[in-house]
Amino acid sequence: MMKLVDIKNAIEEIAPLALAQDWDNVGFLLGDPGRDIRTILLTIDTTAAVVTEAEMQKADLILSYHPVIWDGLKKITADGPTAHIYQLIRAGIGVFSIHTAFDTVLGGVNDGLAQILGIDNPAPLGDFVADPKGPQYKLITFIPANDVNKVAEALYAAGAGAIGNYSHCGYTTEGIGTFKPLKGSNPTLGKQGKLEKVHEIRLESVVPAGRIEAVISALRAAHPYETPAFDVFRHYDIENKLGLGRGGMLKKPLSVERILEKIKAATGTSAVGIVGPARRTVRKAAVCAGTCGKILNTVMAEQCDLYVTGELKHHQALAAREAGLTCLCLSHSNSERFALKILAKELKKRVKNVTIALSKKDTDPFVWKQI
Repeated sequence: MMKLVDIKNAIEEIAPLALAQDWDNVGFLLGDPGRDIRTILLTIDTTAAVVTEAEMQKADLILSYHPVIWDGLKKITADGPTAHIYQLIRAGIGVFSIHTAFDTVLGGVNDGLAQILGIDNPAPLGDFVADPKGPQYKLITFIPANDVNKVAEALYAAGAGAIGNYSHCGYTTEGIGTFKPLKGSNPTLGKQGKLEKVHEIRLESVVPAGRIEAVISALRAAHPYETPAFDVFRHYDIENKLGLGRGGMLKKPLSVERILEKIKAATGTSAVGIVGPARRTVRKAAVCAGTCGKILNTVMAEQCDLYVTGELKHHQALAAREAGLTCLCLSHSNSERFALKILAKELKKRVKNVTIALSKKDTDPFVWKQI
């Protein structure tokens, strides 16, 4: 048994909600936040059948991929399109949705699709979002040579200088600093009214957003000057973007037929819509779970051989075919459902004394058959 706040913290470690698109509706969307959680049911969609399943399993929380509520509701009744929400409220079952946060996060749905295809170093394709940890900043300050080690250690202790698996990262250059103390000043060096020239060290270091205030406070406390000079610049990470879709070169070129075999084995998908050439060797590919219309333009511009997604609109399929791009449409939810096993595995690492189950009633709304 765990409290919802602890479940939420565990989910945020897996898929930070700040990674979701701004049009999305993620988080704890329905239920009592004070209820103890003993059983969690994982699903793509929260349908009436899934809600009944949750009741039979005595689930306290449904962790869904798609939001159970998209738009504002004007009424909730026991019949009609909101019947499943009425049923959830009566049963006291909460719903927490993660959707595009799980699409965007490293190791989420899109990385799962990229792994199935064997894309090497997959990179996000579009709909980029800010890193929830916040930006990195560059701090530059100027310190008398005799005090540089003391100030640097204070900055590093406060959180500056961390790059990957390295700490105390900084860079120094020597120069001459000038200043004239004016009336009312209490200079550490020099006298009022006299221009001073001091041998100083320019120290540069990086600071994460969450530590910038603490580092500046440490700078002021450790710096010998009454008014230390410093600059703060925001970094823009152009290499490690966070967004939807994934693309790149395959580790090993594969035929479309072999890729279809891999997709079937990993997702259980038994039918697929094919646009463009069905027989070709794929060297460069892209993926995007669900529906990612705008990203298709990027895929074509990148001259990919293959695009794996959930669904395409008619005009998008025509554009892909005209561009000579092969597209595999797995059906919207079938391109996502396989990732629930990834989610369950990660959740079990973080959540103890709680039963975690995958829904057996969550299915693709389409039934594909030959006629």
